[in-house]
Amino acid sequence: MKPRNPRTDSNQKAPRAQKPQAPFDRIHEKPPQAHRSESQSGGGLEAREPERAVYSAGKPSKSNRPQPRQPGRGAIAGSVTGAVVNRRAADRLRGGHLWVYASDIESIELPGAASDPPPALLPVADSRGLLLGTALYSPSSQIALRVVSREAIDETAWLDLLARRLRLAILRRQPLLNDQTDSCRLCFSEADELPGLVADKYGRLVILQLLAKGLDSAAVRETCVRVLKEELAPTAILERPDPRVRELEGLSAPSLEALFADAGAGSVFSTQFRLNGLLFQYDANAGQKTGAFLDQRDNYAAVQRWAQTLEAHWEGAGRALDVCCYQGGFALHLAQVCGQVTGIDASRSSLEVAERNFAANRDRMKAEVDWVEGDAFQILRDWSDAGEKFDAIVLDPPAFAKTRRAVEGALRGYKELNLRALKMLRPGGLLATFSCSHHVGWAELEATVASAAVDAGRRVRLLERRGAALDHPVVLNLQETEYLKCLLLEVE
Repeated sequence: MKPRNPRTDSNQKAPRAQKPQAPFDRIHEKPPQAHRSESQSGGGLEAREPERAVYSAGKPSKSNRPQPRQPGRGAIAGSVTGAVVNRRAADRLRGGHLWVYASDIESIELPGAASDPPPALLPVADSRGLLLGTALYSPSSQIALRVVSREAIDETAWLDLLARRLRLAILRRQPLLNDQTDSCRLCFSEADELPGLVADKYGRLVILQLLAKGLDSAAVRETCVRVLKEELAPTAILERPDPRVRELEGLSAPSLEALFADAGAGSVFSTQFRLNGLLFQYDANAGQKTGAFLDQRDNYAAVQRWAQTLEAHWEGAGRALDVCCYQGGFALHLAQVCGQVTGIDASRSSLEVAERNFAANRDRMKAEVDWVEGDAFQILRDWSDAGEKFDAIVLDPPAFAKTRRAVEGALRGYKELNLRALKMLRPGGLLATFSCSHHVGWAELEATVASAAVDAGRRVRLLERRGAALDHPVVLNLQETEYLKCLLLEVE
């Protein structure tokens, strides 16, 4: 597929972007290319996210990593093995959080000989020996412990708990599924009290991700497959590991075979799924995260609804731009109500899928969609300088701030995108601007967009604040579960 240039109001070609340059050569910590990339959706608790866990760069240094002690006097009162954590970690766990960082472990005592493989589960106690719970153990990760129970449990009890919680997570999602939407996130890791476990449903295909070392076992996989088969009757269940998390957690090599495949189901690695009445193509061997961004489902519909509402004040049929469009989610929703739509992404393969998605829904489209391959920052600079105008713009960039240290540079990146968009929007236009960086808070995002509005000489009216879809629940005790932030604005 050869991406097409977008049309302008005068039916002339819009200025093509020059050869893409580094999008943020002014920023000390340069964000990735401007398309949502794998770590993440994540954002989030998975590697987006996340929805998707947020890790510090690299593995723990030897000075920070707790060194296991040889068997001897128990680290926990009444037990012979376990981890003792400092007061900061103990207070965090008592407040409802589930993570213990490697730097917060004061001592750790493992069962068996030093050459034995590490256990999947460890008791966790404070410095006084008071039990805080049982956690999944990841010896090579910055997140060394993920609490799965506030009591002392063994593997049998843990597998029973896993099955019950996974069933409950699926039950919570059932009301979200109907003839218009047959896909959702079935399990959202810590938000469903199953740290490191992500399961997504695409039609009758289920994708499983195990993102913690303590989950990397045949027993865990068998339990998940049994519950998913009983509750959903899928045609196939596939495991799709995240390469970066696999390295950080020291996970085993993934199997190339399906965890489960219904006899006679044909190809189990590709299918179609439905969101908000639109058909989308799915390939388990391609794409980002588990394959698509299910967390934006409700935001797709909200952007379409507001564009339809504001269209009455626009001149003509409405011209829309979807920046970092990935496989065309926002572009296709806007093409149902706008007269002209353009999608920009740095990934040619994503744009090819977007074109196939458009073709599958052509009978519902009001407008054609032009796909432009290139660096979004360079393209927006060129087009805003050339005086291009749009009635609706969506900015859905990747998670620029993977760590707290990267926030300052990320905010400059978000401001640049929003500044260029605000310069191109006509009066009464719609701006949908997103951040999927957990480390960027609501106040920081709003201040950044407000600063861009001042520099652009525009007044913006807040229509809605939005987050991820309901299948990506937010737990107030776990700030990491709130990663996706959306501002819907009317630009005056």
